[in-house]
Amino acid sequence: MRLAADAALLVVAVAFAVPLSWLLLASFDEHATLRTAWPRPLTTANYAAVLTPEVTFTPMANSLLLCGGATAVTVAAAVLAAYPLSRYRSRLKRPFLVTVLFATCLPITAVMVPVYGLFVRVNLIDTMWGTALFLAATQLPFAIWLMKNFMDEVPVSLEEAAWTDGASPMRALRRVVLPLMGPGATVVTVFTFIATWGNFFVPFMLLLSPDRLPASVSVYAFFGSYGTVVYGQLAAFSVLYSAPVVVLYVLIARRLGGGFALGGALKG
Repeated sequence: MRLAADAALLVVAVAFAVPLSWLLLASFDEHATLRTAWPRPLTTANYAAVLTPEVTFTPMANSLLLCGGATAVTVAAAVLAAYPLSRYRSRLKRPFLVTVLFATCLPITAVMVPVYGLFVRVNLIDTMWGTALFLAATQLPFAIWLMKNFMDEVPVSLEEAAWTDGASPMRALRRVVLPLMGPGATVVTVFTFIATWGNFFVPFMLLLSPDRLPASVSVYAFFGSYGTVVYGQLAAFSVLYSAPVVVLYVLIARRLGGGFALGGALKG
């Protein structure tokens, strides 16, 4: 049984490793194809070709603006929505949570036609902030669900002690609850950022100007007419496009594994 499990894990590892190895090798191969092969000669010409304002810098800046704004709005709204769901009793809480969970299952393609019509009618089409708000709305249901579950792990007695000292509910949320559920809030932040960073369909539909397109959409530039693809430059751009997510994960990996620091808070 253990041998079968190890073999299955090895197959999964190879399935992930082969595309990643192609991506890295092809980014240093000026004549890259779909074959995974060592580049001859090894060159950085692909990176030199894509490291321009039009190809990489402007789309990446647009992606950071869109995804950063959407993530900030999503996390802030999720905290404010999760707090009453976690702390107060109501007969409407369970139906609301079921509705939120159902909203996470809706495919984005099912709502894009009416959303596009709405954006045209209210003059939000081709606006960065309007697109960022809709990206935040697409991630908010699952973010609320996650945030509520993390907030349930923080004992109410800690807030009651803060209330006894004269803190308001919002002050107790900011000074007591959020610091203790830091890893949970970090998980929601990372999940939201990664989901919006890789979102192609929403900015493709709602942004029209080429200078406002994020990197997830501008990748189309590497697919030429008649099916021709510049694989080396596409691989180099893909490596650069993946870098912010990898850097974000590396920076917060220690915090993600930290757990909730409740042991000392509950003593006494």
